[in-house]
Amino acid sequence: MDMTGKTVLITGASRGIGAEAGRVFAEAGANVVLTARSAGEIDAMADEIGERALSVTCDVSRYEDVDRAVQAAVEGFGGLDVAICNAGVIEPISHMAEADPEGWGQAIDINLKGVFHVMRAAVPVMRMAGGGSVLTVSSGAAHGPVEAWSHYCASKAGAAMLTRCLDKEERDKGIRAIGLSPGTVATQMQREIKSSGINPVSQLDWSDHIPADWPARALLWMCGTEADAYLGDEISLRDGGIRQLVGLT
Repeated sequence: MDMTGKTVLITGASRGIGAEAGRVFAEAGANVVLTARSAGEIDAMADEIGERALSVTCDVSRYEDVDRAVQAAVEGFGGLDVAICNAGVIEPISHMAEADPEGWGQAIDINLKGVFHVMRAAVPVMRMAGGGSVLTVSSGAAHGPVEAWSHYCASKAGAAMLTRCLDKEERDKGIRAIGLSPGTVATQMQREIKSSGINPVSQLDWSDHIPADWPARALLWMCGTEADAYLGDEISLRDGGIRQLVGLT
């Protein structure tokens, strides 16, 4: 898909799905705004991509950081066409009776409030330009309980509902809201899950996980009209039909 002239903001772009999305969208011709809490990694990636990349240090749990990143996209590239809500954490993995309330709340701030912050900052800019796409990295945990993941399940379920709410409020204004449930992906998050030793997900072999470029390529596909059938909903890479549509093998 040709994204020449389009500008894409990606949260959590320092590693995993976010980093691969930066590369995939840049290869498709897009300007990419890479955001993460750690400046060094996104600075290095921006240098790797070149003049069509901009790195912005951003903590998605802080609205002012997200708004600053959106404004950097507008000032640097003239607008914002796609916002990818990818930043997320799985730690601290813990049963509810022993969970650290502060850590539990921080996960909600990043995984749920961070998605709202991106939507709140990006949508007015997109609306003024006639439209845009807001893509949220979801999870199977949004739809069913997982032992010791109460923070993650609750936050991902909330983020899935934010996608539905955004679609209801903004579809007629040109805003495309879609979620992506990638399944288990070979990223640092899976290493953290593995080390916890809790629940069946931690018992999976590394070879069971899909490569991070698969969801990145799916996110690119979601920017096209073929994905319009899923507006307000989410697509799952566990679905063989979706993999075929995206071109994954």
